[in-house]
Amino acid sequence: MDTLVQIAQLVLMLSILVILHEFGHYITAKMFKVRVEKFYLFMDAGFSLFKKKIGETEWGIGWLPVGGYVKLSGMIDESMDTDQMKSEPKPWEFRSKPAWQRLIIMLGGIIVNIILAWFIYTVVYSSYGKKYVGTEKVQQNGLAFGETGLNVGFRNGDKILSVDGKYQQRFDRLVLDVLLGDDIKILRDGKEMDIRLTDANKKEILDKEGRDFINPMVTSTVVDSFPQKSYAAEAGLMLGDVIVGVNGKKLTYRAQVSEAAYKNKGGFITLDIERNGVPHEIKTQVDKEDGTVGVFHSPAGNPKYTTTEHYNFFTAIPKAMEESYSLIVYNVKQFKLILRPSTGAYKHVKSVVGIASNMPTSWDWEFFWKFTALFSIGLAFMNILPIPGLDGGHAIFTIAEMITGKKLNDKAASIVQTVGMVILLSLMVLTFGKDIYDIIARKFF
Repeated sequence: MDTLVQIAQLVLMLSILVILHEFGHYITAKMFKVRVEKFYLFMDAGFSLFKKKIGETEWGIGWLPVGGYVKLSGMIDESMDTDQMKSEPKPWEFRSKPAWQRLIIMLGGIIVNIILAWFIYTVVYSSYGKKYVGTEKVQQNGLAFGETGLNVGFRNGDKILSVDGKYQQRFDRLVLDVLLGDDIKILRDGKEMDIRLTDANKKEILDKEGRDFINPMVTSTVVDSFPQKSYAAEAGLMLGDVIVGVNGKKLTYRAQVSEAAYKNKGGFITLDIERNGVPHEIKTQVDKEDGTVGVFHSPAGNPKYTTTEHYNFFTAIPKAMEESYSLIVYNVKQFKLILRPSTGAYKHVKSVVGIASNMPTSWDWEFFWKFTALFSIGLAFMNILPIPGLDGGHAIFTIAEMITGKKLNDKAASIVQTVGMVILLSLMVLTFGKDIYDIIARKFF
C-alpha cells in the first residue's frame, strides 16, 4: 500500500506537469495556426494505451512514463518523422512560420512550467502559509557537525554567517548554499573566520552525509518517515520513535546516525530509542552499498525551529515569484556542481524511479503541491538546456537563425535531433538503471 501511494503521487505529479508543459507548446502552436498532429501524455513507443482523434489532432496516453510530446506538422521532433519534410512547406506547417513565432512555440512549455510553479506557490502560501526552518533559531546555540563536517574545517559550535557574501534565513537552503557555494563566513568563539570548500571536500560531504552534515545541537530526533526499503523499519523501528543514541553513545547531532551507519557498511548498528517514554534498543542492518539504514528523522524540538509566514492570495503572489526565481537559481548552481566531476555530484542524480522511492508513504497535499512546484521549475530548467532534442536545443538554433539569417537545413536538423535523442536516451538509461539497481540490490542482496 505504501508503494502504491508513492507511485500514485509520482504519476499524478508527472501527469499534471507533462500535460501542462505540452499544452504550452499546443496553445502557442494554435495561436500561430500550426497544425498539431498529436498530443501525448507519456511516450507511445510502439503502441499507446489510449488514443482518439478529435479534429486534426490525435490525443493519447503512451505506456512509457518519461515525458510526453506534441507533434507539429513540418517539424523534426521526437517522432523522427522526416517524410513530410520532402514536400514543399505548407502554410500550416511549423517550418513555414517566421523564426520569432517558432521560438515562442518552442518556449511555450517552459513558460507554462514557470507560471504553474508561481501559481502553486501562491495558493500554497495563501492556504498553508510559507513554512521554513529558520537559520537564526537553529544555530542560536551553534551548530553540530558530523565527522565529515569536522574533516573539512568546521567545529562544533560554529555559526554560519554567510555563503558567498549572502545571509540565508532558511536553514534548509543554508545547507544547500554551503554545498553549492565557495566562500563560507563563520563565527567561532566570537571571531569571524572564512572557510573555503574544495571539490574534494564537497565530494566527501555528498558521498557520506549529504545535507545531514550540518545539524542543530540536539539530544534526540524523531523518526518521521521511511524510504521504500528500510532495514531500520524491518528491524522494528516505528514512526514517532525518538532516537536518543546510537551504538551506546548519546545523540548530540542528527548526522551521528548516518555517520555510524556509513562506518558499518554491510554490518549492524544499534539505535537507542524511546517509545512512549520507554527505552528500547533496535539493532538494524546497514546497507552494504550506500551505508544507510533507511530512516528519515528530524530534531525532536523541530516545531520550535519552524517559522510560518501568513499571506492572503494577493500578498502571496510576489512571495511566490521570489520562490520560483530562487529555485531557478538553485537549479543553475546544482547543474554547475554536477558538471564538475571532481565533486562526484553526478553520481547523486536521480531518475523518476529514484524520486518515487523517496517520496512519502502517506498522502500529504501540502507536500504534494510544493513538490510539484519544485519539480515544475526543474522541468523548465532541464528543457531550456541547449541540448539537441530538448526545447532549448531547438530554441538555440532558432535564435542563431534570427541573428545570422541562415536556417539549419532539414538534413542537418535531422542529424542534430538524432544525436540529441541518443544523448538523452543514454542519460535516461544510466539514471534509471542506477536507481533500479539500487532498489533491487537493497531488496534482494
